[in-house]
Amino acid sequence: MFSTCRLALFGSFCLFLLSFYSAPCAIAQESPYFVAYDHYLEEPGNLEIEYFSTFGTERGGNDFHAYWAEFEYGATAWWTTEIYLDGQTTFNDSTVFTGFRWENRFRPLKREHFINPIFYVEYENKNGADKILKEGEGHDVESDFLVSNAVARSERIHEIELKLILSSTFKGWNFTENTLAAKNLSNSPWEFGYALGASRPLALKASAKRCTFCPQNFVAGVEMYGGLGDRHSFGLHDTAHYLAPALAWNLPSGWALRISPGFGLNDNSHQLLMRWGVSREITGFGSMVSRLFGGRK
Repeated sequence: MFSTCRLALFGSFCLFLLSFYSAPCAIAQESPYFVAYDHYLEEPGNLEIEYFSTFGTERGGNDFHAYWAEFEYGATAWWTTEIYLDGQTTFNDSTVFTGFRWENRFRPLKREHFINPIFYVEYENKNGADKILKEGEGHDVESDFLVSNAVARSERIHEIELKLILSSTFKGWNFTENTLAAKNLSNSPWEFGYALGASRPLALKASAKRCTFCPQNFVAGVEMYGGLGDRHSFGLHDTAHYLAPALAWNLPSGWALRISPGFGLNDNSHQLLMRWGVSREITGFGSMVSRLFGGRK
């Protein structure tokens, strides 16, 4: 499994190099969120490559470093599809490849509205050692992650995850609310969760000059997320919740950097989830692939 994890990360690194040397970049304002989603989709034909990490503390167990690569493609103006490859290293334990995810987001309304809905559907094929904590879900709490990798990886999880994303932009501010329903395709009940986010660029007016440290290149925000129990026990009892300030830095070169320290809000939560990530968008990736295989220009 360690070699599989290294292979996945090496492939991600190669695609990063490809994006750096062979494709024009798109300068876009990346949101600072790691868990919450807003209503903005990937531009049609563009591919965004992302790498993210989470360092988590673990009371009564070993701290961990979870990481994932994302490949996000704008299939149409109303559909963005994305593949995740997940892995993690638990200190004093081992490194494991934990699985993959296939995410799809659909925008039913063409024009911008005061509230913009997005429908989210994701299939997850992973094992029980997965620790990327991409969302708050059900009764997942800190103590669930104390199991050794050797034991946790023997559990196979096939899960469908649904979200309703309601997002608004007003005077430069973005406000978003995500509700989540997830079901393991085994005989398990539906589990629920939420994520809330608010963000704004440090400046709305763009500089006349190309610059790296201009205020408009930085987007600051905060998100709150957690579980809401399951079908048999809905609510806040035995659930984990987090509050996380976040910052995105959009570089003129087309790269974007993000960082977010998350803090547990109750005794069921990890005390600290430190997240960081890097991404780059390849403009016109779909056209490049079409030309490569003899399609239309």
